[in-house]
Amino acid sequence: MKITIISGSHRENSQSSKVAKHYQKVMLKSICDEAPIIDLANNPLPLWDQGIWDGEEKWQSLLAPYRQTLSSSDGFVVISPEWHGQVPAGLKNFFLIFGKNELGHKPAKIVSVSSADGGAYPVAELRMSSYKNSRLCYIPEQIILRNIETILNENADDNNASADEYFKERIEWSLNILKQYVVALKQVRDSGVTATEKFVNGM
Repeated sequence: MKITIISGSHRENSQSSKVAKHYQKVMLKSICDEAPIIDLANNPLPLWDQGIWDGEEKWQSLLAPYRQTLSSSDGFVVISPEWHGQVPAGLKNFFLIFGKNELGHKPAKIVSVSSADGGAYPVAELRMSSYKNSRLCYIPEQIILRNIETILNENADDNNASADEYFKERIEWSLNILKQYVVALKQVRDSGVTATEKFVNGM
């Protein structure tokens, strides 16, 4: 089983990247066999342009390794910081570039990251607009990691002990739910009912 982690922050050494590494550690311990991280730090994916649809060579070569990783994945963890109450532009751009061929009818868990008590807006935004044409299936469980600087740090002295324990327990619990969605939705894809060249876009 392969579940890919998408870290949606543009920043280097971001809190989202810290979260992604924690998820990877937990997932490889008990959830799945492979848990690669696609980190959007420093914007490795240029803004979408028509060349993607036209099959331009520069895009083909750039996107090929990402497409291979995503296409071979059974599920996803999508991590988004909250920037001005929004999902970062680079993560939205990710969902313009990759679609049903890479993400379609696969389960994903949303993880929102906030430095304070926020974090709800990215959850709502991702559920509202990122799944339509990609057919990505967000599971009902999500995690909002609030006051992120005080949890999931490698140095225990940097953590709020009770909050850190709570979030670590909830992360593992919800990952086990994601794992079962991975098993269930593979049957849906394997049935062939999702394959269509007629209805390529969602409504």
